Amino acid sequence: METLPLIFAYVGMAVMLALSCVGSAIGVSMGGNSAIAAMKKNPDIFGKSLVLCALPSTQGLYGFAGFFLMLSRLRAMDGMINLNQGLALFAAGVALGIVGLYSGIKQASVVANGINEMSNGNDVFANTMILAVFPELYAILAFAASFLALP
Repeated sequence: METLPLIFAYVGMAVMLALSCVGSAIGVSMGGNSAIAAMKKNPDIFGKSLVLCALPSTQGLYGFAGFFLMLSRLRAMDGMINLNQGLALFAAGVALGIVGLYSGIKQASVVANGINEMSNGNDVFANTMILAVFPELYAILAFAASFLALP
C-alpha cells in the first residue's frame, strides 16, 4: 500500500472540512454581530435575525458531509488507492473547502446587510433570504462536484 496517495486524500479532506467550517464560523459570527447591533435599534427583529444568522452555517455542513463521503469511500476501498485517486480526492477537498470558505463569508455579507436594513424598519426578511441563496448555490455546486469526483 502506498502512503503518498492516502496523504493527498487525507490532506484534501482536512482542508475541505477546515476551510468550510471556518467559512461558516466567520459567516455566523458576522451575522450575529450585525444582529446584536441591529437589535439596539429594533429589538423585535431577533427571531428573523436568528434565522438569517444561521444561513452561513450550511457551508460547514457541506464540508462535513463531503468529509464523511470521502472517508466512507476510502474505508470501502480499504485505503488501496493510486496516486491519481489520491490527487482527485485532494483536489475535490480543496475545491469544496475554498468555495465553502468564500461563499460562507459572502453569504454572511448579504445576511448582515439585510439585518441592518430590518433594524431600520424595512421589511426585507424574505428578500434577504432569497438573495442569500445565491452564494449558497455555489457551495452546493462545489459539494456536488466533490461527490462526483469520488473515485
